[in-house]
Amino acid sequence: MFPISRRRLLGALGIGGAASVAGCTTGLQTEAVGQPSTTLQQAQKKSMERVAADPTDIPAPIDRTEPKHHEITLEAKEVTAEIEDGVTFNFMTFDGQVPGPMIRLREGDTVSFTMENLPENKREHNVDMHAIYGTGGGSVATTAEPGTANGMRFEATYPGAYIYHCAVPNMDQHISTGMFGMVLVEPKAGMPPVDREFYLGQHEVYTDKAVGEQGHHGFDADAMSNEAPTYVLFNGEKYPFTPDRYGTMSAETGETVRVFLVTGGPNVSSNFHPIGNVWTRAWRDGALASQPERYVQTMKVPPGSCMVGEMDLPVPSRIKLVDHALTRVTRRGLLAEIDVTGPERPEVFDPALNKAKGTDEEGPQY
Repeated sequence: MFPISRRRLLGALGIGGAASVAGCTTGLQTEAVGQPSTTLQQAQKKSMERVAADPTDIPAPIDRTEPKHHEITLEAKEVTAEIEDGVTFNFMTFDGQVPGPMIRLREGDTVSFTMENLPENKREHNVDMHAIYGTGGGSVATTAEPGTANGMRFEATYPGAYIYHCAVPNMDQHISTGMFGMVLVEPKAGMPPVDREFYLGQHEVYTDKAVGEQGHHGFDADAMSNEAPTYVLFNGEKYPFTPDRYGTMSAETGETVRVFLVTGGPNVSSNFHPIGNVWTRAWRDGALASQPERYVQTMKVPPGSCMVGEMDLPVPSRIKLVDHALTRVTRRGLLAEIDVTGPERPEVFDPALNKAKGTDEEGPQY
């Protein structure tokens, strides 16, 4: 069994404290899965599943020079989970997480792939992988009703970072509620070595209540049709990787980090920007066969695409990963942070300059 097929999420990433926030469809239904009654809220909260995928739970970089055959299984799993404290929503997921597990292959690898639709689910599901040749990206071959499974065999013939997603007729609803992930096909020559890697998925959620309104939020088909999201999120939750939620991601000065972003959408593009840094090297649309762009401040990542970006970390800082359509950050829940620790380098950045002049003013902050 391929190692990512049954991964379960890790726990909190550490660091407490206050989070700082930067300044095809037919017959849509109002709920993805059964809506819980108010009287069930407290009982369900005790057993509530976390959908936010651990951004560090990534298969290791590939260091072999020969192709390999993999047996990969993903489970379609419908779950109720919190978007933020006190706000629940019915998600549709792969393996119970958003985004679905990263599938990491090498150009030339072959895969026997199975999509299992759990018997407790209420909808049919499938998988369309942008990394393969074949009708519907394999969605026709993998379509399964609840309690059944279907599969396909394919060869990863071209390199890059690609989205996979559910592609049933109401695909926009299924993707919005969490059914998307990344399949990474490394070039035969491999990828440049880095010290750390992180994996995020951006998507928007359409609900029948306002941001932050307590209780269970139902899916709002009209809001989705009008492309008016309630939340815009990383990994299915509001501000997931900040001190007040699961803790920040972490790195050290002098290291290089690589960030994989898959934009599920279904409608909203990401304007992916690291506040306090730049993409030292970036592969637009996950096009790993191309030379990377250098020192990119903001990378456009449309729905149904991916981005691979690397950052150098010369100074200690808290890097805020955002969509630079900043209302999505300040009002709709989109933020993840990386804490970079290590010695100060005042020749590169001196945050204490004004204090040295006898003031406490450090200038405006996001």
